[in-house]
Amino acid sequence: MGWLTMTRLGMAPYETPKAYLDAQLTYERPATAETPFQALRVLKSVYSGSTYYAAVERYDESGARLYVTAIICLVRWNPKAADRHIFGYKDMDEDMGPCEATCPRSVLELLTSSSHPHALDWRRRCYRLLELTERTIADGDLIRFPEPMQFTDGSGHADFKVRREGRKLTLTLPDGRGRFKISRLLERRFEIIRQPKVARTFFPAA
Repeated sequence: MGWLTMTRLGMAPYETPKAYLDAQLTYERPATAETPFQALRVLKSVYSGSTYYAAVERYDESGARLYVTAIICLVRWNPKAADRHIFGYKDMDEDMGPCEATCPRSVLELLTSSSHPHALDWRRRCYRLLELTERTIADGDLIRFPEPMQFTDGSGHADFKVRREGRKLTLTLPDGRGRFKISRLLERRFEIIRQPKVARTFFPAA
């Protein structure tokens, strides 16, 4: 499926991409002579600014759950668009094996079991990324990449010391020289080398 774009009027009465998509994924369609009863409801959704993830429950006419699957939407949002098409999205489900794999744990943990190979692969990729991004890096830790990271000055380094400045992470060389920035740091594979703590020696008073 391609991209669907719209003006603010087309989004009405919804003001945000999340509100619009939540509404689109919440419906009941009565059974007809040609089609069975169909119903969806959003259990949890998260919109990051370019990607929307939702745990969506399909249920039967009695309201009983059939299954919960993940819906992923790529989002374009530009309230100042010159052509007034401020919102666009492209939707897919997990069975399509989306490339986007930054789904939050709060959505993943609501999904019911699946046997679809593309869905299983997508879930594995999401959980693997969570394992990386949820790591705790302390001030003073050394991190080591499998291969040297290349920088614009032509240098390459694999080992760095972490400096925390509030919520911001700064990298230096192990001896404290330089300041380095590595994009999407927590999504990369590296080893955390904890520095041993030296126990203080206490001498009894004479």
